Formats: sequence, C-alpha cells, structure tokens
Amino acid sequence: MIEIPYLHPKSPFPEVSTALDEPNGLLAFGGGLDVSRLFTAYSQGIFPWFSEEEPILWWSPDPRAIIYLNEFHISRSLRKLANKKRYQVTLNRNFKAVIAKCAEIPRHLPGSTELSGTWITEDMVTAYRALHESGLAHSVEVWDEDQLVGGLYGVGIGKVFCGESMFHTRTDSSKLALMALVKHMQKFEMAFIDCQLPTPHLKSLGAKTVQRDQFIHSLHKNNATVDEEGYLLDAYCDAWKAQEITP
Repeated sequence: MIEIPYLHPKSPFPEVSTALDEPNGLLAFGGGLDVSRLFTAYSQGIFPWFSEEEPILWWSPDPRAIIYLNEFHISRSLRKLANKKRYQVTLNRNFKAVIAKCAEIPRHLPGSTELSGTWITEDMVTAYRALHESGLAHSVEVWDEDQLVGGLYGVGIGKVFCGESMFHTRTDSSKLALMALVKHMQKFEMAFIDCQLPTPHLKSLGAKTVQRDQFIHSLHKNNATVDEEGYLLDAYCDAWKAQEITP
C-alpha cells in the first residue's frame, strides 16, 4: 500500500528527497491549486499531475529532464521551417486558447502507459489561467494567419521555464514554438527549460537527465521572488510581456 503525506491547505510540502521511488517522484496529495501553492511548488521542483478521478497529486521525480538553452537541437527540417517564415510566433497572446488546445490531446495519465485522456482537467485549466494572470504562467503560440496551429505553455520561475504541455496541428509547429522560446530565453540570459520527465521526443530535442538534487540546486540558483499576494517580483517580468518572438 502506498503511503504519502496529505497536505492541508496551509501545510508545507515535504522534502523532495522523501518522494517515492515507485511511482517515481510521488511526493504528497491534497492541498489546493491556488497561485501561492503552485508558485511554492514550482520553486521547490514540485509539480501537480493527476487525472479527473484522483485527488491532487504532487511529484518531484528523480532523475529530471531538462534542456540547457545552448544544447537545444535544431534539426535540418526545423531550421528549414523557421527560415521559410511561414508562421508567426507570439508570446502570451492567447494563453487561454493554448491550454484549451493542449487539454484536447490524449495523454499518458499518471501510472498509465496508455493514451486514455488528459490530465489537464477543468480545475487545472482554471488554476493555470489564474497563474497566467499573476504573471507566472506563459504561452507560446504559432499562427498561420489567424489560425492557431501549435503552441506550448508552462511556468516561469526566475531564469527557468517549467514546461507543462505542447500541441500541434501542423508538422513541427510545436517544435517551432519551443525553438522560439529557447531563442527568447537566450536573449534574456535565462538558464534552462524543465521538461519534468524524459521522453524519446524530448531527448531528440536535446533534453538530458540530471539527478534531482542537481536539478533542485540549479533551480534554487535561478529562482524568482513574489510579493505577499503571489505576484511576480522579478527582473524577468519584461521578458514575458505579450509580443512576437522569432524562431
């Protein structure tokens, strides 16, 4: 029988070193998805991941998948697509539409190897939209004229972008979004992208695995701060203003 701590509304997270080995990284359950809780979680290398029928589950897996910005792999086909300038890429122009598109795609649910639904539940959508309004969650959109054809969203913590989900309806459009994000982060001298769990797809884009304690150390080194209401107080606020970005 799996035993993990229950989080009351004001309970702090347990130390990530206490997370289970199997399932990898399961740390706690309960608590809420308010802006303050989510900011605290991401600042400590923790993220929520659960299906509709489950309580809120919190994870901090070991090892962790990350992409160092200077190690992002640009394939020949992706570079060719970027050079064509067929699509416009924007930042934070339509977070609501991006997370809605991501929620439509079947995903691997926690503890399952089958594509059987989405972990981006209505509660998660509401929570991350609030996080976006607070200045902490961000989206990248790929447009073919006025049609949204690809994108991604995640959470910005200081110099780190914690990727959550991506989607595409055109070949390589989500990769183009990631490429534009990497170049934008490089412009502002940020550090790396947290990809959470390694997958063959992410590895093809340059993701590598690091031990959890190394990840946590790097995350703390590049962390951000917020005010008492959970709003970002950080030198990188200007980096996340709605704008067009170039892949």
